[in-house]
Order: sequence, then C-alpha cells, then structure tokens
Amino acid sequence: MTRLAVFDCDGTLVDGQAEVCAAMEAAFVSCGLPPPPHHAVRRIVGLSLPQAMARLLPGADDETVQALDTAYRDAFRARRASGALTEPLYAGIADLLARLKGSGWELAVATGKSDRGLSHCLAVHGIGGLFASLQTADRHPSKPHPAMLLAAIADCGAAPGEAVMIGDTAYDIAMARAADVRAIGVAWGYHETAELIAAGAEAVARDPAHLAELLA
Repeated sequence: MTRLAVFDCDGTLVDGQAEVCAAMEAAFVSCGLPPPPHHAVRRIVGLSLPQAMARLLPGADDETVQALDTAYRDAFRARRASGALTEPLYAGIADLLARLKGSGWELAVATGKSDRGLSHCLAVHGIGGLFASLQTADRHPSKPHPAMLLAAIADCGAAPGEAVMIGDTAYDIAMARAADVRAIGVAWGYHETAELIAAGAEAVARDPAHLAELLA
C-alpha cells in the first residue's frame, strides 16, 4: 500500500508571504493601480495568478488581469535573478520531510507556484529530491480544482484513499475534498484554523511535530 503526503508550498513548506506581498505591490504600481493591502494579498496565496488578480481587483477586465499577471511574474523573476528572494522553510519542516521519507512515505507538492518558482524554491533548500511529483499552476487549473492533486496521486501510483493533502488554506482543503482525499490543515500559514475546519479539514496541525503525529 502506498502512503502519499501531498504538500502545498507557500504557507505550508515555506514562508513566502513577504515576497508575495512585495511582488504584488510592484505589479499593481507598475500597472498604475493602488496596491492591495497585505492582508488581502495573504488571503489569495494558493490561487493561480489570474484568479488571484481577479479577486484582488473585482470587475477588472481580462487585459488588466493579464497585465497584472505579467507584472507580478516579472517582479518575482527579478528578485530571484538578483539573489534577493527569501522564502525560508518553516522550522521543523526539513526534519518532518526527512522523517516521512525515511519511514516509507511518498511525497509530492501541489502548489499555485509556477514550475520555475517551485523548482528554485526546493533547490535552494536542498529538498527537491524528496518529492516524487511536483504539480504547479503552470499545468493545471487553479485550486480548488482537483487536477493537480489527482495528477500527483497518479504520478505516485497511489489511489485517492492512500493520499493526504496538507495545506494552509481553504483552497487546499476544498481541492482535497473534490478529489476525495483526506485533508489536514496547518496552523502556521495564511488561513485561520476555524476556516480550515469549516472547509473540511479532519484536523489542523499546530506545528510540524504535531503534523507528524497526525500522520502516524
């Protein structure tokens, strides 16, 4: 029997909120728009960029959404190229991943990041080789659509009943529910514990050590 743990990235594995907020502010300013408040930006982390932009600027036409999408990508790419990009792993995550891998779990990622962004993030922390499947917004509809989670499950030769989705937002939990997969929330990310439970999480981990207990 396969045991598969599928992780979200931003807000679950790494704390990228400062970079996301900075890139979003730069994108809006470059398009001549007032930047959204940081609390609003944190609410859309996990969505694909077009969906995120549409939520941050309700009523925006397709051209404006596309311009914001491009400007955000450019801002993030510039930070990455300069070496200034900082997306630290949450404390205890590296040990958790190593522990799960060592005990026979298959690991995967399902994230709203781009392929390039995810690959860079995992490479910086030296953990890319732990994951058997990397699914991103470049190749799938935005969460909570289940496509990227189902692709990770297929890549790993698992069944939905053998997998668990781990994430910090209601989008992650709703995606898991849509794929008929267990969902565990984490309390150190961007959505509140009560919201994760309301979305259908079976439990919410207080920290990575608690997550290890929930997966045992």
